[in-house]
Amino acid sequence: MIHIDELVIKYGDFVAVDGISLDIQTKGIYGFLGPNGAGKTTTMRALTTLLKPTSGSITIQGLDAIKDMQEIRKRIGMVQQYISLDKEISVRENIICHALLHKVPRKEILSRMKELSLMLGLEKYMDKLILDLSGGWRRRTAIACALMHRPKILFLDEPTAGLDTQSRHILWDIVRDLRDSGTMVFLTTHYMDEAEALCDHIAIIDGGKIIAEGTPVQLNNLIGKVAVDFERGGKVITKTFASRDMAKEFISENIPEDSTYSLRKTTLEDVFLELTGSGLGGVVDD
Repeated sequence: MIHIDELVIKYGDFVAVDGISLDIQTKGIYGFLGPNGAGKTTTMRALTTLLKPTSGSITIQGLDAIKDMQEIRKRIGMVQQYISLDKEISVRENIICHALLHKVPRKEILSRMKELSLMLGLEKYMDKLILDLSGGWRRRTAIACALMHRPKILFLDEPTAGLDTQSRHILWDIVRDLRDSGTMVFLTTHYMDEAEALCDHIAIIDGGKIIAEGTPVQLNNLIGKVAVDFERGGKVITKTFASRDMAKEFISENIPEDSTYSLRKTTLEDVFLELTGSGLGGVVDD
């Protein structure tokens, strides 16, 4: 589906993406994670033909991202972190505009729009102005616009940034439905629980380089299957271990009986912090 070979992107002397290579065959949900400034959004802009690489190559379904730019754009959809909808017109009008821009045949627009409005729960909002919608409904509208031309791959950049918990989980269900219907989804996110809940495969980028790739289970196992959280010097410290027996041995030898600790499975957030040495930070564009 997507092949990246030695991709380099520079802004002057600054190397934002430093020779990354990925071969993405999955038709499921592919997560692209990294700290602020790691190169996530820069890479996505190159994948969606919005940014020309300094060197290296990208192919999407066998098409070259530079030579076949227009053909690739017919096959992909994108929802950016900062939603690019016309706020002064309605949901319906935004969707129709995007359909016309993608040259969807006029006879197909109404049936496709009805199909997507039902899937995304937009029926009651079709004639409301974007200006009057909450962030969650704007995000659903943006997804509808991106899907009007039936793309094979949907790129989602921080799809739930700024949304409340309920809206986040609703969008998770929508993303899963898209995967189940055959659309490949490539997403960036700062939320480790989101990546763990949604993604079939994940790559972690840091400092412009890919530092790990695999399924959530494979990534978790990189640092061990069991984690121990305990307090020391007023700080919470996490140690990870290959087995529960090793964790229990550490507890018995290093943690006083009257101290508080917890024993649990490792999570993707543990992996992220261990590999990048970074906090999750705020939601900031790369």
